Amino acid sequence: MMTKATLDTQSPEIKRHYITQLLEKLTIDYHNTRQERKEIAAKYPVDDEEFTIIEEVELLTVNIRGYANTIKSQAKIENKQETIQRLQAMTVFNIPVIANFYFYNENYPKMKAYIRELDYLRLVLIEFLALYI
Repeated sequence: MMTKATLDTQSPEIKRHYITQLLEKLTIDYHNTRQERKEIAAKYPVDDEEFTIIEEVELLTVNIRGYANTIKSQAKIENKQETIQRLQAMTVFNIPVIANFYFYNENYPKMKAYIRELDYLRLVLIEFLALYI
């Protein structure tokens, strides 16, 4: 059972502030993966995949952070249902090159943490849109 205190801590403004904090942390974490991204780019060059691991992560980064920035700055988003569906379709570990890199590679802990945090932000955005917008 949800108490009034729980409801108060889950207000849209608090959740939006949390999204902002996650966004800021991701920005810092992305910069901290620079060396690992260089190593990954050299170790995993373009092959039969449509996009490399780095390109896939950057595509997700642009999309997910774009939605987060819109919520941060405007506190709303156009086409809520369509946005939720798009975010649900961006399941990070359903992208084969990311899943293979993440689950079958023991190196690059910063990059793996970044991928987890990016997926977590995606889930928080879905929750926010479903509950508050």
